[in-house]
Amino acid sequence: MRTEDIILTVRDGELVLRNPSEEDAQMLLDYLKTTCGETRYLVKEPEEINMTIEEEEAFIRRQNDSENSVMLLGFLNGRYVGNCSLMGNGPLRYRHRVSMGIALYQEFTGLGIGRAMIGALLKIAGEKGFEQVELEVVKGNERAIRLYRDMGFEICGTFPNNMKYKDGSYADAYWMVKRLT
Repeated sequence: MRTEDIILTVRDGELVLRNPSEEDAQMLLDYLKTTCGETRYLVKEPEEINMTIEEEEAFIRRQNDSENSVMLLGFLNGRYVGNCSLMGNGPLRYRHRVSMGIALYQEFTGLGIGRAMIGALLKIAGEKGFEQVELEVVKGNERAIRLYRDMGFEICGTFPNNMKYKDGSYADAYWMVKRLT
């Protein structure tokens, strides 16, 4: 779904949130490879990011044309810092729910950017009539869990062994939910 640009003030300046354009495809692929290598908290390993530019452009078109999903890119003082998204559900019985995702380059964490992005997503979700926003977070990601709790999310369950890393170790994840109504 398309939204108007959102301009927010954060600790280090002006944060602009906007929908992606097809011209952003290479930037987004580079971002995915970098962020997936910076932390064990994201779903993929960097080498799994193997989409072509054409596939990423098609993904961007689908996101922008969707009626129940939105992707926003964040730019702090003009510099790309990460993105956030809401992913709606297709089945009628699930349409009141929306999943949230967010990731930033590590150098931009702790600056209030994630909080601002989540606030914008929650506002959009409410305006679009969603009743519940959900997310998964790796159990060891204490900073993110603290932020989500501060923003009204509650832990509703645990996914044991949710991720298996290349070294054979596992990570549990929490399912967190924020009711909007």
